[in-house]
Amino acid sequence: MGVKFTDTTYRDAHQSLMATRMSTDVMLPIAEKMDNAGYHSLEMWGGATFDSCLRYLNEDPWERLRIIRKHIKKTKLQMLLRGQNILGYKHYADDVVEEFVKRAIGNGIDIIRVFDAVNDVRNLETAVRAINREKGHAQCCISYTISPVHNTDYYLERAKRMKEIGADSLCIKDMSGILEPYAAYDLVKALKTNFDLPVQVHTHYTCGLASMTYLKAIEAGADVVDTAISPMALGTSQPAAEPIVSALQGTEYDTGMSLVELDEIASYFRPLKDKYFADGLINEKVLSIDTRTLINQIPGGMMSNFISQLKEQNKLDKMDDVMKEVPRVREDLGYPPLVTPTSQIVGTQALFNVLAGERYKMVPKEVKDYVKGLYGQPAKEMDPSIIKKIIGDEKVITHRPADDIPPQLESIRNEMKEYIEQEEDVLSYALFPQIAMKFFKERWTKRYRIESDLYNEEDKTHPV
Repeated sequence: MGVKFTDTTYRDAHQSLMATRMSTDVMLPIAEKMDNAGYHSLEMWGGATFDSCLRYLNEDPWERLRIIRKHIKKTKLQMLLRGQNILGYKHYADDVVEEFVKRAIGNGIDIIRVFDAVNDVRNLETAVRAINREKGHAQCCISYTISPVHNTDYYLERAKRMKEIGADSLCIKDMSGILEPYAAYDLVKALKTNFDLPVQVHTHYTCGLASMTYLKAIEAGADVVDTAISPMALGTSQPAAEPIVSALQGTEYDTGMSLVELDEIASYFRPLKDKYFADGLINEKVLSIDTRTLINQIPGGMMSNFISQLKEQNKLDKMDDVMKEVPRVREDLGYPPLVTPTSQIVGTQALFNVLAGERYKMVPKEVKDYVKGLYGQPAKEMDPSIIKKIIGDEKVITHRPADDIPPQLESIRNEMKEYIEQEEDVLSYALFPQIAMKFFKERWTKRYRIESDLYNEEDKTHPV
């Protein structure tokens, strides 16, 4: 059997290239062809899609999931979950994590790819247990990074613990595109040798290695790789599916996918990409290869955020300084992989350091929480002088952070009960209270106006 592909066009591709601005309406016309293309799964939910639906697109993310599930009938639907962070930027109580997993699978998700930003497996336990209970597929991620403490033995130890807590498959999640071909071969080989679990590889084309990395990973036994359809691929997105399908044809790794069918999908997205570029949603900087990523390890989504933030402050000339500061902050904080939310934590601190002209003069709450251990344990202990500079004499915890969070679900429900139209609304509010409340109010106003239009002025009664 050949290698399988997960398509990221509906999620990570447009998250990486255009800050997750693709609407559900754009996805639907091509959904049937995507369903028939022969993909292992379609990654279409999770990550930043939830936030973006509510904040920018005026969409209910749960409704997006249900709609796409109706149109995608054969192919597994996949999402990205940030462990105890769910889809937000902090840890939530276990009851919120469990309810979210239950609702996600109940609304149509088949595979939940779950990761922790600092590879603290304790932060995956609740989510994986809930996925197992709901009969979903729990794919546990190794958040790949390079540092003096991250090596094959480190990743094997994490993978062992992931299998022990109930992982159905493993994923090497290379969010920065820094996984080199031979390193990929060695890591995949080690995982396949030591664990009887499927192994998937996820990377980005940011620094130009990705297609070569996939070929070596496939040769080492990778079962699935992540690709995007060509117009939404490359740059800070994933490798394009079509060239890899072509390269593997006639080999033992042949995907069995049709280039003609894939081209029909690509033909749909080509004019859309041109439109997104013309509208300014895609910046030319995210379309090219940037080999500086091999040095600073900055992932595509993080880079696009820097561009946006610096542009807003008319400080785009500081981009190089910020990119140089990121590795310094990352070393100070114990070499966390640069993935949400640690990419935001490290990135924001680097930005503050550069704009303030002094390191750690301004320290966001999230950075202080990270240093206190509220996100988990970093791979390397932080220098005591850095800890003191950031949090003074405050205590650093060493237990699972969520152990300190009491159940939250009922209090959250009571807080916004007058706006509940579906149980999923409670979870939307739990993750993004301000933007969810704005969405709920606008939803209510829109419905009220529709009902008002139906109002019978003659007898002053509603017809329904």
